[in-house]
Amino acid sequence: MIITKTPFRMSFFGGGTDMPAFFNEHGGSVISTTFDKYCYVNVRHLPPFFDYTTELVYSQIERIYGDLDKMEHPLVRNTMRYLDMHELRISYEADLPARTGLGTSSSFAVGMLNAFYALKGKYADKRKLADEAIYIERELCKESGGWQDQIAASFGGFNRINFNSNGYEIQKIIISPERKKALNDNLLLFFTGFTRYSSDIQEATTSSIKDKTAQLKEMLSLVDDAQKILTDSNSDLDDFGRLLDHTWQLKRQTGSKITSGSIDELYDNAIKAGALGGKLLGAGGGGFLVFYVQPEKREKVLKAMKNLLYVPFEFENSGTRVIYYTPERFNVTASREK
Repeated sequence: MIITKTPFRMSFFGGGTDMPAFFNEHGGSVISTTFDKYCYVNVRHLPPFFDYTTELVYSQIERIYGDLDKMEHPLVRNTMRYLDMHELRISYEADLPARTGLGTSSSFAVGMLNAFYALKGKYADKRKLADEAIYIERELCKESGGWQDQIAASFGGFNRINFNSNGYEIQKIIISPERKKALNDNLLLFFTGFTRYSSDIQEATTSSIKDKTAQLKEMLSLVDDAQKILTDSNSDLDDFGRLLDHTWQLKRQTGSKITSGSIDELYDNAIKAGALGGKLLGAGGGGFLVFYVQPEKREKVLKAMKNLLYVPFEFENSGTRVIYYTPERFNVTASREK
């Protein structure tokens, strides 16, 4: 039995520039962090006592009798085929709901790959896991979207990820512990209650990239500004919050499905209560709002957002990892009646 633990990510700047349709021509860059909310993937060989050959447990239960074509979950189906996996019991659970702008699908992909390789007794480094998760989601599953989620989930930590036609590179953002803690303390995360399929929004965004090049280029330029604020101890950390508002206003212009009247109202309420800036995480359309709030304004913003679920969090640095491994005690090659 294998259990993997894979973090979710929070993207601050450069979202949209991690899509090949943009970065292959213009380059791309994002600043993001993983934080202490995780998905867990439990994988084991299915004991040879059942008439079904694969069992998958997530928001529903699928039991497959031989033919993987009958599996409804495309990510699991394609990953099992990609690694030639058979006769498995797979279960997924998470600290936060799916389809909420935190890269949950990609965290699942990375965590599942990590578990499958461990079950095979093979080591896969973090770049291999990220690369293969990108390939499975974007090529095999044909889901629209960028590359940052898989990379963040695999590597973990507070990073700048740069993209170009040759691939990507990861730069750890070096911040003093005190400054990093202050940033963490000044960020408030709220669940709007709305969920959506990011691939649907990403598909609409991808189709309009040529029309939104100016906005995406400006969003890309803000990555340098944000990194300087974070790493220069003489910079005013509050400018990070003001820059979040700037990038959110740009992002709203990159797709008609990015925001809604309800989300705009929630955002405006937080700003009126004292937040310096914020953004809707992920592709847009719903999920989680994050705001930068100075300590003296914290209680006022929390009160203004009292109808939403507030989710405390801390940054994490580990990325995906195997947290439990034990050999199986029965002969998994025993014959199984079909």
